[in-house]
Amino acid sequence: MRIGYVSTYPPIECGIAAYTSFLNEAIRSLHNETFVISKQGAQGKNVFPVYDPGRASIATQIYDLSTRMTPDIIHIQHEFGLYGSQKGVQIIELIVRYRMVGVPVATTLHTVYPDFQDDEKILARLILSESSLVIVHENYQKEILLKVFGPDHDTKIRVIPHGVRDSVMDEQGKKKLELEGKKVVLLCGYFRPTKGFHRIVKIFPQVAEKIPNAILLIAGKSRGLEFMDYQREFFEMINQSPATEQILVLRGQFPQHTFDTILSAADLVCLPYDKGGQSGILAQSFAHSKPVVTSDLIPFRAWLDRSHGGLLAKNDQKMAEAIIKILSDDDFRKQLENNITDYVDKDVSWKHIARLHIDAYQSVVRVPYGKARHVFWE
Repeated sequence: MRIGYVSTYPPIECGIAAYTSFLNEAIRSLHNETFVISKQGAQGKNVFPVYDPGRASIATQIYDLSTRMTPDIIHIQHEFGLYGSQKGVQIIELIVRYRMVGVPVATTLHTVYPDFQDDEKILARLILSESSLVIVHENYQKEILLKVFGPDHDTKIRVIPHGVRDSVMDEQGKKKLELEGKKVVLLCGYFRPTKGFHRIVKIFPQVAEKIPNAILLIAGKSRGLEFMDYQREFFEMINQSPATEQILVLRGQFPQHTFDTILSAADLVCLPYDKGGQSGILAQSFAHSKPVVTSDLIPFRAWLDRSHGGLLAKNDQKMAEAIIKILSDDDFRKQLENNITDYVDKDVSWKHIARLHIDAYQSVVRVPYGKARHVFWE
């Protein structure tokens, strides 16, 4: 099968870019041919950096090149605002163009809100009605779509979990970061208010009092000049913390191998988000078998209910207690790590997720290829 992906792609720094790169490689490993149409800045084999999100011709640029590649199916990775102005309205034109020439379109909705804004609801309704196949990562997301847009879409929506890489542990992680003998709590990602990093800085003195060798490792960066006021307040909070000597901040671009080393140094990862959908950081953490402590959001609850790989915390005090529990009880932490390893192997390895995608693609591809195998040489 020849699959065309429309998505951001590395080295563009974006959770969806990372997601698509892992899915693309896994799909190719199952003897499929793929190409990626991405925005300017993307790189890689059969990756075409075609469009500028600031232009009004996104749909035309993507469509013209992708159809020349004669795909069996196009798979769009969707996030509101990823494809230009008005929350990415041009994606609707693109889907309709494919539909008019008989190319089936799968669209993954990476964000499904229980309370869509009016403009988001308009776009989501059109994506759902015009796509041949819609993929979401969680059952609750499908339930929201059916509740908001009607039960007639039931057979069109597939639930395919977010994939997780095979183990990529760097056993020298703590040594490389000069953290040997430390209990490391990791915060990682972009510095923005909704990530809730300030909540962990606030409660960390409680953790440090109970776990004297605890280190709060903060590995992050800003995206452009966004949230500069928040960043100033956040770093001032770190500087003024009673536990400031036990807080280490790493800033940088963090290519994947560097990020792997940072994650490998952690004993647990905190996700104190105030809101959010799927978390690429959670998937990255599980690739390293790292237990997580998360805020009580529906996406995190779903992951932890299935994996038993961490603890949910309803408030800051519960979060402090959960961190202390994992850091102070090595047997419990080991059990969480083993739970994660089993869950990844059985349910969410990228090869398994790729097979689920191929099955979904075959349900809408018009040519009945059956067991025919797409042959190509690298």
